[in-house]
Amino acid sequence: MSNVSYSYSNITVGLQYQGVLELVIFSCLTTVPACVSLLINGIMIFTLRSKPVFRDTCRYVLLYNLLVADTAQLAMSQILYLLALGRVRLTYPVCGMLSLLGNLTANISPLMLVVMSLERYVAVCYPLRHASIITIRNTTLAIFASWTVSLLNNLTRCLFLLQFPFDKLETLLMKDYCYDINWFPDSLRENYDKAYTVFLCVAAGLAVISSYTGVVLAARSASTDKVSALKARKTLLLHIVQLGLSLSSAIYYPLVFALARNVTRIVFVGVQNVFYVIIII
Repeated sequence: MSNVSYSYSNITVGLQYQGVLELVIFSCLTTVPACVSLLINGIMIFTLRSKPVFRDTCRYVLLYNLLVADTAQLAMSQILYLLALGRVRLTYPVCGMLSLLGNLTANISPLMLVVMSLERYVAVCYPLRHASIITIRNTTLAIFASWTVSLLNNLTRCLFLLQFPFDKLETLLMKDYCYDINWFPDSLRENYDKAYTVFLCVAAGLAVISSYTGVVLAARSASTDKVSALKARKTLLLHIVQLGLSLSSAIYYPLVFALARNVTRIVFVGVQNVFYVIIII
């Protein structure tokens, strides 16, 4: 997850061998599905804020927050991607802000899926207490906690910038395209990112799977609403798939590096664009 912001724009030196036609094709192949996804998200966000029943229902409030984070993440990733594709170099401060913002939103999705899964677990396993536990106030606190965790992760990563040799920079303009390895080349930071990613994957996976298991066990009870339990099971299965897709971005970087060692540059750039559409978008 922590590598997602620079993975989006990791076009590498292979770009210098591409012509204008290739750049246009790659831009269209990524921008079209990204714009379609942004349009769908935008319609859903507008719908969730247009009716009081959605604004006052906790599960839809959580869905709204998830959509906002995903939309911001996708928009940021596409901006970084197109900047790299167009060979636009940024200054270190601008690149750093864009990367940190992309990283902030990228960490929200798995955290929100955990909260949404726990909400369904409470709805099925503790139906009589659901209204008192899952309130708008508690939902707001859960959302605030999710953003706080992601923000603290970003602030922790910023501490590694204390080792960055700012005094040796001749200019603030980057020599390469905007991705973490260019403006944030620190082995300790990379180890921290790996540790945080593993922790997030394991914790989120256990929470969602445990919620699903709890709902399945509750569904076998004679006192449980079978229809409600069946719907919750399907919803949690969807959350498991969503979580897998969200966390799949963590494998993008090592996958790209493994590919770069085994194919030519032209093939690498083409396949990398396909991976970007499938894994990221």
